[in-house]
Amino acid sequence: MSSTLLYILVTISAVLAMEFVAWFAHKFIMHGLLWSWHEDHHQPHHKDGFFEKNDLFFLVFAIPSATCYIVGLNSVHFWLLFVGIGISIYGLIYFLIHDVYIHRRFKWFKQLDNKYSRAILRAHGSHHAVQTKYGCESFGLLIVNPKYFGKRKRTVDGER
Repeated sequence: MSSTLLYILVTISAVLAMEFVAWFAHKFIMHGLLWSWHEDHHQPHHKDGFFEKNDLFFLVFAIPSATCYIVGLNSVHFWLLFVGIGISIYGLIYFLIHDVYIHRRFKWFKQLDNKYSRAILRAHGSHHAVQTKYGCESFGLLIVNPKYFGKRKRTVDGER
């Protein structure tokens, strides 16, 4: 296998692995030990300023990525550079889907409208329906439970 193919596979593997790392961190760290950072993200956004404490997790996830860049570029473990690149790519995907598309913190593109994008919105909406540390579901971002792909049911008052 060529080095280029190996590094591409390492990068793709890191991107895919990050969905599971993000799920674990969201469920057990953000809704666990560091709930004090994540709590404001579950509250209605009638706050002053642009940032929320939850944004500190950007730094938390940037540390392993930056470490992989530094170690990979300065050692015989060059493949770690591509792990860092994979983490960065996942971070960009997460930012675009979570902050731009779902929470509309930036008005960069119009609402997506396909089964997958609607399922992501429903799953995330279900997660945010609970404003407390406990009782949430749907901790991942890109892997969505099949139940969110179905049609929305009408409520008693006819709203969708």
